[in-house]
Amino acid sequence: MPLQVSDYRWQQTRTAVFLSLPLRGVCVRDADVFCAENYLKVNFSPFLFEVFFYAPIDDASSKAKIGNDNIVFTLYKKEAAMWETLSVSVDKEMMQAIREKSILQAQERAQQAMEAKAAAKREDQKYALTVMMKIEEEERKKIENIKEEERIKATKELEIWKKHQRKPEEQKIIQREEKLSHQEKQTEERKKLKHKSLTRNSASRTLAMKVRNSENMFFEKLKEDSIPAPRSVGNIKINFTPRVFPTALRESQVAEEEEWLHKQAEALRAVNTDIPELCDLKEEEKNPEWLKDKGNKLFATENYLAAINAYNLAIKLNNKIPLLYLNRAACHLKLKNLHKAIEDSSKALELLTPPVADNANARMKAHVRRGTAFCQLELYVEGLQDYEAALKIDPANKIIQNDAEKIRNVIQGTELDS
Repeated sequence: MPLQVSDYRWQQTRTAVFLSLPLRGVCVRDADVFCAENYLKVNFSPFLFEVFFYAPIDDASSKAKIGNDNIVFTLYKKEAAMWETLSVSVDKEMMQAIREKSILQAQERAQQAMEAKAAAKREDQKYALTVMMKIEEEERKKIENIKEEERIKATKELEIWKKHQRKPEEQKIIQREEKLSHQEKQTEERKKLKHKSLTRNSASRTLAMKVRNSENMFFEKLKEDSIPAPRSVGNIKINFTPRVFPTALRESQVAEEEEWLHKQAEALRAVNTDIPELCDLKEEEKNPEWLKDKGNKLFATENYLAAINAYNLAIKLNNKIPLLYLNRAACHLKLKNLHKAIEDSSKALELLTPPVADNANARMKAHVRRGTAFCQLELYVEGLQDYEAALKIDPANKIIQNDAEKIRNVIQGTELDS
């Protein structure tokens, strides 16, 4: 059964209540705080502190600061008035009812926040889709305009070519007509001569036969000449507009994704097994992935030194895996090796290139861990830069937003370092 804490201190103004609660040597991460408008509970095993407020408070704007083995609450009243006591005396049934009501209210607020976040995400997706469709429509119109220009250009070139082809044909037709008219005149003249020759005497029959034979030969030649000559051989060059069917590219980082996957594949193939420390190890213990999982398990059991040793050996095997440096940075943070944590986080960010969706979470963690190390070294400006870089990757992360706001307050001098 938990021990009730009674040695707390509180003060008030007409608008706020200041409550100080000792932690009794308990680690900060083991303290569990729950606050509602009528109820406050702080559970730090084996101690428990509960208070049922005299009047409602504004739990959304109230604050809690943990440090120096104390928790200091700044609770803002909903109505400006002086309280007679901090807590009201209620029976067990009323206590249970207040607890259940407070939990339901907290769950409803969390549900509303989740729904608001989902609605904002849907709006962002809708806007992105609208922009993408607009870009595709502009690209389609641009391609259609290019096609229309090419069609008009090809039509003009074809018309010019036809005009050039018509001119020699027309000249040939005129020449043929002139030649035929000239031949017809000659034929008429010969017919007249033939008529005159028939009236002559029989002595001239031999001459007429020769003339007739020559006329026959002439007519045969004339018939041959009247047949049009075959057309000259030529080639027509036609340029067709290439048909392009553009496909909408929904992912804007395909090349970067392929480069990232290629680098990861090369890193896995680049395992160097010529390290002296590996001679006495089993075959699976020579695998960087196995060593990484081993380090993660040791980290979960708070055996940070052993986890660092596992990550060190994995890095010797393959120094191109960014998660090894990222996990080792977390161990150094736990052991307060702050400069080493900054160095490992920076190395992880160097390997996490190009920045793509697959490594977004790892880049965000690297910025947060390096920023945390900077803040613990009291380099708050550098730490704030890393937290803002993490927020650019995950803008909806409330924890990072709150931590960044606290760092800004420390830099501005409005809040002491916790």
